[in-house]
Amino acid sequence: MIEDLGLRPGIDGRVVRHAAGDLRPRTHRHTELEVNLVVRGTASYLLGERRHELTAGTLTWLFPGQEHVLVDESADHALWWAVFRPSLVARTATSSHASPLLQRDPVGRYSRRLDPQRVGRLAALFHDLREAQAVDDTLFNVGLPYLLLTAWQSFVDSEDVVGGVDVHPAVDRVARLLHANPGTGDLADLARIVGLSPSHLSRLFTTQMGISIGRFRNQQRLQRFLRRYGNGRRTTALDAAHEAGFGSYAQFYRVFRQETGRQPTALRAAAADDRQIPPPDQQPGDTLAEPPIRGEG
Repeated sequence: MIEDLGLRPGIDGRVVRHAAGDLRPRTHRHTELEVNLVVRGTASYLLGERRHELTAGTLTWLFPGQEHVLVDESADHALWWAVFRPSLVARTATSSHASPLLQRDPVGRYSRRLDPQRVGRLAALFHDLREAQAVDDTLFNVGLPYLLLTAWQSFVDSEDVVGGVDVHPAVDRVARLLHANPGTGDLADLARIVGLSPSHLSRLFTTQMGISIGRFRNQQRLQRFLRRYGNGRRTTALDAAHEAGFGSYAQFYRVFRQETGRQPTALRAAAADDRQIPPPDQQPGDTLAEPPIRGEG
């Protein structure tokens, strides 16, 4: 399913700092080119039929033809991500070595681990553009092509390719079924769909994905809830929870607390507003250095 990122008219992209427990949905497939830079912790993504474990310093390109599913993340995980409108990419990626950026689903591996110095410089650029995004559309639009080309050059210059691990077709299918509709049957129903016994499917999924089917389902329900409750629609948390596939508000509350470590209060503002994320120098424990807020360091 193609998801709408809600980019404002006249804006060529978006820059976000994501941290584990953020009260904002992670989108999974969209028409914009995306780049991720992990600065702390680890995250597991399903791309195609391969699971990728991304650690601090990993730069990953996600293309419009790829559905990428966030499987799990460590409690200390944090990353920068940016998306670029196709029109901006077409205007910017004009050299032959940048031609992969114009493709929907290029062949090859597009995750590489950068050296700490390069990560620091790139994280500073993400940070500065995020600051500009909040106050000056023109400055932000001017800076986006520079971010795009700088991130691509950082990727090209690195020889530390991050490979993925093949997953069983049944595991891949179940993950995508639950991502598309977290309410898809129970374990027995899923096992019948993919032609395995429930116990075999359960063990295989947990082994290959590093997370149980039940927890993965709940994470997908929570993401669906955030998309419904945080998109500006007039809906109650209870209605959004039911639409997301939770059987009761009590079930939603329990899952929300388990996955975010917070109570489900003031959700809409946090889900819709990037500025709710604390700036980098207020996020303790980053593995890789990030710039201080101007005037504070």
